[in-house]
Amino acid sequence: MNFRDNQPIYLQIAEKICDDILAGIYLADQRLPSVREYGVKALVNSNTVMRTYDHLQSHGIIFNRRGIGFYVSPDAVEKILATRRDVFMKDELPYLFSRLKSLGITTAQLSKLYDDYLMSCNGSKSPRDMID
Repeated sequence: MNFRDNQPIYLQIAEKICDDILAGIYLADQRLPSVREYGVKALVNSNTVMRTYDHLQSHGIIFNRRGIGFYVSPDAVEKILATRRDVFMKDELPYLFSRLKSLGITTAQLSKLYDDYLMSCNGSKSPRDMID
């Protein structure tokens, strides 16, 4: 893994694990690599991975089966999405709105760009077209 300087490594690893859960690499009730295994994989100290697992466990993303290992919680995807949406709405969206305003970008322009983006992602009609 390539780590950034602006965020603790254990949180970057937690983000990666959450990304992997959302991508279906780790499924609900599936065992995660052991602390030692993940440390080798990520090229970090086992203590850092343990801190990551503790963080994810405190947020209900994973759980520990004593003596067996850490597993993905059944509702991990929903919790990850809810947390990321909350962060986006509170932290990122206000900045985006201020940039849109300062650049004079209208909601109509933004909406068209977003619809075009969605069409390029899945090759289907835009959500707005499906409603009409």
